Amino acid sequence: MTAEEILRDIQSGRFAPVYFLHGEEPFFIDQIADAVEAKALPESERGFNQTILYGKEVDHLTLLDHLRRYPMMSERQVVILREAQEMKSLAELTSYIENPMPSTVFVASYKHKKIDARTKFGKALGGKNIVFFEGKKLYDNQIADWISSACKARKQSIEPNAAALMAEYLGTDLAKIANELDKLALNLPAGAAISVAHIQDNIGISKDYNVFELQKALATRDRTKVARIQQHFASNIKKNPLIVTISSLYAYFSKVFMLHSLKGQPDSEVLKALELRSDWFLKEYKAAAANFSAGQCAQIIGHLKDYDLRSKGVHNDGTEEEELMKELFWKILN
Repeated sequence: MTAEEILRDIQSGRFAPVYFLHGEEPFFIDQIADAVEAKALPESERGFNQTILYGKEVDHLTLLDHLRRYPMMSERQVVILREAQEMKSLAELTSYIENPMPSTVFVASYKHKKIDARTKFGKALGGKNIVFFEGKKLYDNQIADWISSACKARKQSIEPNAAALMAEYLGTDLAKIANELDKLALNLPAGAAISVAHIQDNIGISKDYNVFELQKALATRDRTKVARIQQHFASNIKKNPLIVTISSLYAYFSKVFMLHSLKGQPDSEVLKALELRSDWFLKEYKAAAANFSAGQCAQIIGHLKDYDLRSKGVHNDGTEEEELMKELFWKILN
C-alpha cells in the first residue's frame, strides 16, 4: 500500500492490528504514525488506552505485556513504538506479529533504514492484515511533482515553476518542505495559487540570486549577470555550496545536451523525454540549446565533473571553493 492509501484507510476509521513502518524517508513514517495516534482513539480515551514507548528504553517482554492487555472501556487500545530500530530484541516479537491481538493497534516506527524482509521476523511482517510499509527517499527529479501533489491534497495549487524553485532550494527534505507549505497556507489568501513571487517573499529565496537565475544567465551568456550571481554566491558560500550548484547545473546542461538529439520531435515528446513539467521550462532549454551546441554541452558536462571532484578535494591544489566557482563559470561561458 502507498502512504496515501494507508492514510485514506485511517481517515475512514479502518485500522490494521499492526503497522510496521520502516525505510530511509522518515516523513512518510511520521505521517502514518501521527495519523493513527490522532484518529484511532478519541482524546478522552487516550489516557487509559494509548501507550507510547521507545525502542532504546524497552525490551520485548515489556512491550508484549502492553500489546496483549485488553482496552479499558473501549473497542481498542493503541501501542506506539518509536525508534524501533533501537530495540535490540525486536525480532522476539515474531510470534506476536504472526498472531496479533485484534483489540490492539500496534505501530512501530523503524526509521532511516530498511528491515531485512528475508529474516523470520521480516517474513512475518508480510502476513495478512499487517501494514508493512517502506518509506522510500524520493529522487531529486521527483520532488517538484511531490510538492504539487502535496499542495493538491491541501486544496492548494502551485505553479510548476514555483514547485521547481521550492524543490531546487529546499532539496529532498520532505519535512522541511511540508513546513514551508504550511507557512505559505497561513500567509496567502484562500484559493491563491502559489507563485514564484510567493516563494521568494515567504521562504527567503533571493529573487535575483538563485540557481534558476544562474541557469538563465548562463543559457543566454549574460556575463554581467553571471558575475553578479557568482559574487553573491561567493559571499554566502555556506548557503550556496559549490557542490549543490554543480549538481543543478549538471542536470540542466544534461537536458540541454539531450535536447539537441531530440531536434524535430514534437514538444509533447520532448517534454516527456526531458522529464519537464511544462512548456514554460522547455522555452528556456531551447534558448540554451541555441547558445550552446551539443559539443559545447559535452565540454561543460566534463568541466562540471572535474569541478565536482575538485570541490571534494580530488586533484585540488588548495584552491578555495569561491575561486573554484569563479573558474567554473568562466569555463562554461568560454
